Amino acid sequence: MAASRKPTHSRTGPVRKKTTPRKASPARQKTTVGKASKKRWSQRVTRESNALDLEQGVFKLTDPKKIAASLKQSAERSSRRKAGAYRSALSMLTFYINRAGKTLSKFQRGRLERAKSELKRQFGRE
Repeated sequence: MAASRKPTHSRTGPVRKKTTPRKASPARQKTTVGKASKKRWSQRVTRESNALDLEQGVFKLTDPKKIAASLKQSAERSSRRKAGAYRSALSMLTFYINRAGKTLSKFQRGRLERAKSELKRQFGRE
């Protein structure tokens, strides 16, 4: 004869205890230690990139052709890059545009976008 089983859950739902709010554990608390070094990580990548040794102020140049030529020269000269010269140069330019974000004026953004197409032209990728 089969014994009747008890249901595994109650129909009224579990009874919840009242709890006091927990304090954040030390690992989860926000700290200001090391924040300054993390604040401008994209600037550090641009300056100390393992892929390319960029000319000082290359993204501040006014002529898109000069920007593209400088990136091409840096990419072709670099022996530390992991991808091809074209890909490395275009990646660095795109990285700079993306990380500059809202601080990049329309004029500067347009100039850098023109430098992208000029870079394609210089590498014969059009």
